[in-house]
Amino acid sequence: MSDTPKFAVIGGGSWATAIAKMLCSNVPQIAWYMRNNDAIEHIKLQKHNPNYLSSVEFDTNKLLLTSDINEAVAYADYVIFAIPSAFLSSELEKLTVSLEDKVIFSAIKGIVPETSLIVGEHFHEKYDISYDNIGVITGPCHAEEVALERLSYLTIACGNEKKAKVMGKNLNSHYIKTKTSDDIVGTEYAAMLKNIYAIAAGIAHGLGYGDNFQALLMSNAIREMKKFIRKVHKMKRNINNSAYLGDLLVTGYSVFSRNRMFGNMIGKGYTVKSAMMEMSMVAEGYYAVKSAYNLNKEYGAKTPIVDAVYSILYEGKDAKAVFTRLTDKLD
Repeated sequence: MSDTPKFAVIGGGSWATAIAKMLCSNVPQIAWYMRNNDAIEHIKLQKHNPNYLSSVEFDTNKLLLTSDINEAVAYADYVIFAIPSAFLSSELEKLTVSLEDKVIFSAIKGIVPETSLIVGEHFHEKYDISYDNIGVITGPCHAEEVALERLSYLTIACGNEKKAKVMGKNLNSHYIKTKTSDDIVGTEYAAMLKNIYAIAAGIAHGLGYGDNFQALLMSNAIREMKKFIRKVHKMKRNINNSAYLGDLLVTGYSVFSRNRMFGNMIGKGYTVKSAMMEMSMVAEGYYAVKSAYNLNKEYGAKTPIVDAVYSILYEGKDAKAVFTRLTDKLD
């Protein structure tokens, strides 16, 4: 690996666009893979992503745009995956270039459905990549606020602190501050779980619950998250740190949260299918809750909020009746 590492961003959505913006402030060029050739041509001509964060203008001289994932991976030392977890396996199947000696960072907030693993575990178990070469980029941070250059904070988790610092340094700017963590598994599970709790917050809002209940729900959610993560990966961590509690709060309360938006539609009476059709972006929490629910059968953590969201989304239970029962389980 060279002294000045090269970076590739895998994905064409809002978070991929935000990460590309951050990197372009610090490095001379990045590779950027997206499947949509029309979007690539639009960026080359108009200097912005036509589908996501269209206010962000790029210096196209800094972009190696490609619809070939192998070209992007071959270019880079650090490869950042920022695609919905539901599509990760199908994208990785296209790879003919080896991931060996690449540093893999996940900006994906979900579970890989085919393996029921968080992304870091998926790369470790299926591609034999050392945790020393696996990292996680987590919030609290919304892509939309990156586009607006509003002050935001990121946590960079990696088994190798030096590599975490390299990633953090190249994402830093006057509006982005980064800190490092060695809790790869915990931060990634937190990023997955907070999407489920944001769906719960959205359902509650859609059902007509107010701010008082929302506050109670979020305080119960962080305790539930702590119990779940401790069962899955026991280590010393402060669940009140921004990578856990902060990310939960911004996802549960923000108007930019697609998971909260999805839950709000469910609470208002939309079916899962109709809510998905209405949204232009993927709500990761929908896929995550099934994996979390099934995983918890093994670990047995007390997770009434996860159980409630699962029963509504996957068992077709009435949201109002489920939340009426849930209110008796919270304190």
